[in-house]
Amino acid sequence: MRTIPLSEITKNIKEMCIEANYTLTPDMDCALKHAKETEKSPLGRQILSQLQDNLQIAGEDDIPICQDTGMAVIFMEIGQEVHFEGGVLEDAINEGVRQGYVEGYLRKSVVGDPCIRENTKDNTPAVIHYEIKAGDQVRITVAPKGFGSENMSRVFMLKPADGMEGVKNAVLTAVKDAGPNACPPMVVGVGIGGTFEKCALMAKKALTRPVDERSEIPYVREMEEELLQKINATGIGPGGLGGSTTALAVNINTYPTHIAGLPVGINICCHVNRHSVRTI
Repeated sequence: MRTIPLSEITKNIKEMCIEANYTLTPDMDCALKHAKETEKSPLGRQILSQLQDNLQIAGEDDIPICQDTGMAVIFMEIGQEVHFEGGVLEDAINEGVRQGYVEGYLRKSVVGDPCIRENTKDNTPAVIHYEIKAGDQVRITVAPKGFGSENMSRVFMLKPADGMEGVKNAVLTAVKDAGPNACPPMVVGVGIGGTFEKCALMAKKALTRPVDERSEIPYVREMEEELLQKINATGIGPGGLGGSTTALAVNINTYPTHIAGLPVGINICCHVNRHSVRTI
């Protein structure tokens, strides 16, 4: 059994909230630079160039790469041989978010009640997902999610007879409906299977997979590549102003489902697709 003080969790999540909002991950940085080189539309190339300028200015001035610093989504993969001490895990996670958003001068975008809508002033609480794994390590993924793209998310409860073509049509429908609102070029996370909530969770987690990694399942990998081509053929383009780069990647996760269902969740993320991952 390995003991981890909860102060260590708070410290790491604080740092990761700031890191994710200030720095693009290497895979996203490479994808955006490649998009600028391959974009066919002059206006699209101009938009991508402006995005690169924005990232450079943010780095030089040490400021967030986007004004919407998102709602903190935390994935906690916890080894079953881990014991936490010094308080309550959920409190420690939220304290890390609070410190990160306050000390990192990140925009506080969370309201405490969805109807009364009074700002919590420290961007808590986070949305936290727990998963128990083998071993004695903790893998933390912090993914701040802006709501320009989050509002474009969809869940389709398809019939089994709709098949893979139905799944593809659902993804394309979601992307076309999103248009410029998700700040393209976007990353498209897709969850297929499970239940209503499981497919949405898989779609969210799919966004944290590096955009240069494809699924290990052959038919899923083929679907990712086909959908990316079809999405980029829509002409929505960078900033929604036309072009050949509407998406940088389509990441798909799957899970067993009921004989009577075919749930499909689509979670779209903007061109920065922020996330930070650490193992402690």
